[in-house]
Amino acid sequence: MNIAIEFKNIKKAYGNKVILDGFHLSVAQGEFVTIIGSSGCGKTTALKMINGLIEPTSGDIFVDGENIREKNMTEFRRNIGYAIQGSVLFPHMTVEQNVSYVPNLLNKKDKEKTKLAVSKWMKLVGLDDELKDRYPSELSGGQQQRVGIARALAASPNILLMDEPFGAVDEITRGQLQNELKQIHEKTGITIMFVTHDISEALKLGTKVLVMDQGQIQQYAKAEELLRNPNTDFVKLLVEKERRICRLPDECLKNCEYSKAGCSAAMERNAVSF
Repeated sequence: MNIAIEFKNIKKAYGNKVILDGFHLSVAQGEFVTIIGSSGCGKTTALKMINGLIEPTSGDIFVDGENIREKNMTEFRRNIGYAIQGSVLFPHMTVEQNVSYVPNLLNKKDKEKTKLAVSKWMKLVGLDDELKDRYPSELSGGQQQRVGIARALAASPNILLMDEPFGAVDEITRGQLQNELKQIHEKTGITIMFVTHDISEALKLGTKVLVMDQGQIQQYAKAEELLRNPNTDFVKLLVEKERRICRLPDECLKNCEYSKAGCSAAMERNAVSF
């Protein structure tokens, strides 16, 4: 198993306030890791350490086996996609100019290569070519978010960091974006780190779910494992609603669309009762 991202004995403190302490995590290449936890637990801090936007107080972070402390941060960040809530597009640039921003820096004078990259990623995130000449103010919230994702992916990075990217859109658009992101992950095999405050979103999207509380990892496992065997009281409380969302009897709580645990006999009894 190749490791894409590794945190080794990370501590982050601001004065006497400790955000992360003894933080160890290895993320395999191609994983889609959703990160969820209590407010202020260190989710975004951990995410921003991967591309060097926040430096640890102590400990080391490795990307593709190399310590990021030894990297030229400007060059390093150009090869890691980064998308945040609200997309934060350049308002004075068109869609095409926004998406091509990083590829232009990497490809220098190879404009054809950049043009092909823009078309490829716009298509993959569900944006029509006719939107290329529009400005962000002329787009819907969902379209703006898609442009933000396309821009983050346009340089074909191996890693994509996402900080609550769908938090500012309506529920229907959010569901569409979630499905499109899952398809992108399946098609590209890119490693994704995705911060969310929504446990349903975390369970739906992640190949692995990282649960955090007070700067500590509570559990790092597949969605079905979290639902079947929550490690701590915090994880149990977090997933309790999702374990009951199917409105099954207690003996069948594990039987939901994520846990893949069967309880056909009891379900048949329930069906007869209707």
